[in-house]
Amino acid sequence: MIYFDNSATTKPYKEVLDTFLKVQEDYFANPSSIHALGGRVENLISKSRKQVAGLLGIKETEVFFTSGGTESNNLALKGAALQYRHRGRHIITTRIEHPSIIETCEQLKALGFEITYLPVDSEGRVKLKDVKDAIKDETILVSIMHVNNEVGTIQPVQEIGKALKPYSKVIFHVDHIQGAGKVPLSLHESGIDLCSISGHKIHGLKGTGMLYIKEGLEISPLLSGGEQERKIRSGTENTGGIVSFAKALRLHYEKSREEPGSLRELNDYLRSRLSAMEGITIHTPLAGAAPHILNFSVDGIRGEIFVHALEDFNIYVSTTSACSSKKNAPSRTLLGMGVDKSLLDTSIRVSFSFGNTKEEADQLCDAILQVKKKLEETTRRRR
Repeated sequence: MIYFDNSATTKPYKEVLDTFLKVQEDYFANPSSIHALGGRVENLISKSRKQVAGLLGIKETEVFFTSGGTESNNLALKGAALQYRHRGRHIITTRIEHPSIIETCEQLKALGFEITYLPVDSEGRVKLKDVKDAIKDETILVSIMHVNNEVGTIQPVQEIGKALKPYSKVIFHVDHIQGAGKVPLSLHESGIDLCSISGHKIHGLKGTGMLYIKEGLEISPLLSGGEQERKIRSGTENTGGIVSFAKALRLHYEKSREEPGSLRELNDYLRSRLSAMEGITIHTPLAGAAPHILNFSVDGIRGEIFVHALEDFNIYVSTTSACSSKKNAPSRTLLGMGVDKSLLDTSIRVSFSFGNTKEEADQLCDAILQVKKKLEETTRRRR
């Protein structure tokens, strides 16, 4: 099997699975219990929090464990908006955000908040000037993804963070879910107040993740109840998930340091091979894009058909983000980039991880040529 759908989810590291099973078996007590077993579990969670903080270069008190990216994004936007609505009700984001941002903004809009959706250029990148021009007295929150999940464009979040510093009441949230462990990002130096990370995008388990909340910032919780996660995220902690998330983050960062250029080399290699084929249009920008995503179209062939055809070769890719793939709607990102309408339903997203190879890229290209030839012949016969 050749798995090129790592932006949708990644295969968990064996060490992560082993850690999860051990914790579930040996550290099953409730960390809120006052007996010794509960204390052992609480200590294990504290160690995991310390490890995550060290990897991200932040304070332990700034790490809040969640069930993943969608919850982290919802908690960040709704929590900040509701907490500071007395300061203003204007939120700025972009047209190409993940559905967990767009749909959250639409919910807030129904509650009386004003949402500004900024456009992007032909490479899928928001302009710093547009962000600054959109700010007004009522603005309380700006949310920009770090790496676009469909085409891989890196947004200028560092520059945006610095530009927002003079606006003391504006909170800056970054969706770092596609960038974590692949595209470096200093949370403190970039002026980021809130940052979302998901476990299953870094070879961790589904249902795990975190939200970084800058020290001193208060947000309204989504879940009310006990004292867990300092009352920001109540509910008995998922100890196995938390510890395995910390393990996955550590292993993924180690892989990134050990193989710093491998993803970029693979991306460049596949791009060169695809560029030599007729009828291929590459949407991912050549510069300023993450190393693990390459989005392209095969002219005249629907992406969904191509995805299923590649399954016959035991090769797995995707069309758009996994959260939008079953809607059968044009890609919001490609629309925002101004991609020709004839290509909107033909796009394919290939996304790598550190285990993928050039040999697999060659097999993908060979399969593309075979599928393309077969589908074109079928089309001609029907005419």
